[in-house]
Amino acid sequence: MGNSVKYILLLALFGLLILIRLFENELFYDPYLTFFQNDYLYIDSPRREVLKLTLFTSLRYFLNSIISLAILYLVFKDKSIVKFSALIYMLAFVVLISIYLYFVINPRQEDYYLFFNMRRFLIQPIILILLLPAFYYNKLKS
Repeated sequence: MGNSVKYILLLALFGLLILIRLFENELFYDPYLTFFQNDYLYIDSPRREVLKLTLFTSLRYFLNSIISLAILYLVFKDKSIVKFSALIYMLAFVVLISIYLYFVINPRQEDYYLFFNMRRFLIQPIILILLLPAFYYNKLKS
């Protein structure tokens, strides 16, 4: 694969991540999107359907994860990096969704800030932002 094709594919994949973010209100059920845009530290948690919220949050996480794994493969051309990253994504999902469900089921105002920041790992490709420079640094050191 030529460099121009690689860059076009990378641009398309990053574009997909951006589109997921741009159309999050239309694509995903998440009452916390508007809740956290307001002065959430002083208002009550929004009404929510826990199962529906969990399914849509999981869908968003998996979409971001698949796109992120494709980006990692295109950048490094190393299947072992993709396999290791997939393991990280799976373990992170189990831990993060457990914490997420605790906060959703037991909303307390004093936990909103922690919930807000933890939730970002599920709905945004933050793990990709951490893995890209880590693998690049590892590649430089090898």
